[in-house]
Amino acid sequence: MPCNIYITGSKHEPPAVDQVPMLVEDLCEYVNENFEARSALHLAAYVMWRINWIHPFDDGNGRTARAASYLVLCVKLRNRLPGKPTIPDLIAEKKGPYYQALEGADNAWANACLDLTLLETLLEGHLAAQLVSAVEEARGQPFA
Repeated sequence: MPCNIYITGSKHEPPAVDQVPMLVEDLCEYVNENFEARSALHLAAYVMWRINWIHPFDDGNGRTARAASYLVLCVKLRNRLPGKPTIPDLIAEKKGPYYQALEGADNAWANACLDLTLLETLLEGHLAAQLVSAVEEARGQPFA
């Protein structure tokens, strides 16, 4: 039975349960309408933030948001990205910057502004780390 969700330790109050289907549809429309014009990092950041903001599940929103974001990144880049750990794994290992970036986007949204700069920067850094690990694997030794 759908019910309203509350997040412990966050100032964010997810939308009422009756708004969730419309908001998920809006999320999908944003990605579809902006797929060609916006960067892979922007779209991935948007999906990560918006799923967390909507909070459509009673458990697992963060994991779902990270997985969906990574999928959008790979689809936009038309590639399964090499390297391990992956971006979702890197975020899960150290969540503080992730939470700060989400809060930054939430604060901008509260002021009627879509600003995903912190999330895009976070994803960019983790993408670089993931790809460096692929180079290290290809070289057979850690990157110097």
